[in-house]
Amino acid sequence: MNKPCFIAVTNRNLCKRPFFDVIEDLSKKDVKTIVLREKDLSEEEYYEIAEKCKEICDRNGASLTIHNFINVARRLGIKKIHLPYPVFLKEAGNLSDFESVSTSIHKPEEAIKAQKLGVDFVFAGHVFVTDCKKGLPPRGLEFLTDVVNAVKIPVYGIGGINEENIAKIRDVGVDYVSSGALTHSAPILDISLKNLHPLFLKNAGFTEYRVL
Repeated sequence: MNKPCFIAVTNRNLCKRPFFDVIEDLSKKDVKTIVLREKDLSEEEYYEIAEKCKEICDRNGASLTIHNFINVARRLGIKKIHLPYPVFLKEAGNLSDFESVSTSIHKPEEAIKAQKLGVDFVFAGHVFVTDCKKGLPPRGLEFLTDVVNAVKIPVYGIGGINEENIAKIRDVGVDYVSSGALTHSAPILDISLKNLHPLFLKNAGFTEYRVL
């Protein structure tokens, strides 16, 4: 069996330790890429954080993905971008300089359109109740199944996924899964990563997840 590969999606407001300490640790782990998803920042504020994160990732040979701010990615020479769906629709024809482009979708029809426009993979959610979307009802497993069946590109299940419900996600057939709840409460990142290796291999068979 292949060694697990992790995707980290950040939220500094949920970090239990200093944010850049978390990035430092993540950049030294078995992480495929770190998606810098700090939605509350202005572009210039985001640039300052992204510049520091890039410095850390470059030093440790890790991959960094910029969220939303295309100009920040270009200014820093970062070749991976994740875009909100409306931004992706607007910019889809102008992203050929990026090695990886992904977007977040909330309907199967959006996934189909994103695939036609050349996206590499989609985030589909939120699947279960999550604090990140307080007050909004989850879309559920039927939604996720419809997305998976609608496209050929990889689908990344996201939102409220934890050790209690992750087995339900497996049978849907998603390519990746996101579960911040499994990791953001751990006081030491090493502990959460070590615990998740056997959890995902034994209980679900997934190879990617979200960490905060």
